Amino acid sequence: MSSDIVSRAKALEEKTIAWRRDFHKYAEVAWTEFRTASIVADTLTELGYEVMAGDEVIAEKAMMGVPSAREIEAHAERALAQGANPKWVEKMKGGKTGVVGIMKCAKPGPVVALRFDMDANDAIEAEEASHRPYREGFASVNKGAMHACAHDGHTAIGLSVAALLAELKDELAGTVKLIFQPAEEGVRGAKAMVVAGVVDDVDYLVGMHLGIGIKKKGQLACQTEGFLATTKLDATFTGIPAHAGAAPETGRNALLAAATAVLNLHAISRHSQGASRINVGVMQAGTGRNVIPANAVIKLETRGTTSAINEYVYNEAVRIIEAAAAMYGVKVEITEMGGAAGCGNDPALVGRIRQTAEKLNIFDEIVPSANIGGSEDCTYFMERVQQRGGQAAYLMVGTQLAAGHHDFRFDFAEDALVPSVALITSLVVDLTKTENKD
Repeated sequence: MSSDIVSRAKALEEKTIAWRRDFHKYAEVAWTEFRTASIVADTLTELGYEVMAGDEVIAEKAMMGVPSAREIEAHAERALAQGANPKWVEKMKGGKTGVVGIMKCAKPGPVVALRFDMDANDAIEAEEASHRPYREGFASVNKGAMHACAHDGHTAIGLSVAALLAELKDELAGTVKLIFQPAEEGVRGAKAMVVAGVVDDVDYLVGMHLGIGIKKKGQLACQTEGFLATTKLDATFTGIPAHAGAAPETGRNALLAAATAVLNLHAISRHSQGASRINVGVMQAGTGRNVIPANAVIKLETRGTTSAINEYVYNEAVRIIEAAAAMYGVKVEITEMGGAAGCGNDPALVGRIRQTAEKLNIFDEIVPSANIGGSEDCTYFMERVQQRGGQAAYLMVGTQLAAGHHDFRFDFAEDALVPSVALITSLVVDLTKTENKD
């Protein structure tokens, strides 16, 4: 079976690369992935999956960092002009661009979920001959959007895995659930799918990434460490404007409230149980040098090695922001713009991944673990599955990079695609094969 799956994955290599390059060329950022999601939904439908999208898989109340309605509509119109299926674009109205494909096998068994992220970065791609996507004609045509984090590769891998599992359906038991998530960048999309309940019935969940932590061809990390729980916040202060010379006492200074908050936010005590961080990355305020500033906004993030530590920093941040506003007599509105949980991999599932990889014998080196060194909102899926008694893991596949993730010259070696497809397909087969079930 292992050699057969590798052969099948190799047979799909040209198609996998074509998908990757198509998604790269028509890059779409968070909550605007209408064309990408449309292709995913159409492909899954053709393969015989039950396909859910829009409100069925996205809880609107939990969407974070959503663009304006006008911006979303403009991107939807662009997606239609670039070949998106109107049926899916309408279903995903409002930016609800998540897709879930479900394949129920003939015999009962576990529910195995795979998560793939689809969105691009807010970046302008390099236009120079040394950059392969530009040189070979698949650089992004959508200015301001670029796949600089390999999500185009992840989506292509997901579709090829879907194709192979559809071929192998009669040999499997249980249910396969393929989750194509929007808005990973800024950690904005997973929570809305979790709140919608898409993983509430899942026994095993696996996520993956290309090239983070391990950057050599043929490497595999079956376990990922270093996930930081995080919350992204915008705090908007609203005061009262006044003439700074003639009547300063009638004003309420939003800038000073924001500045006071910033200084005290960075004074939050560290946590004794693990690393904790906070950063204010943006502060904007005021309209003129002779006007008491009536408006200010700060954009910040909290982080912690666990969800509990992040919650501590978050609660302290909210307390300080509200106190700063009260000190200067201004109003403040705090909006969550993104977030991710802090969690770890289940050792038993990590062991299954390693066993599967060793049987395949297509990786040159299986490293004990890789450190992601940041936040990834796949952890929301992982945390929910683990809370409900299931197992979750996140793996890394090594690949040579032209430049680092989120760099405008980013590109990965496409020879990492086939091993990824073969490994993930083989893992699902191992977890659901009929001889393992009563």
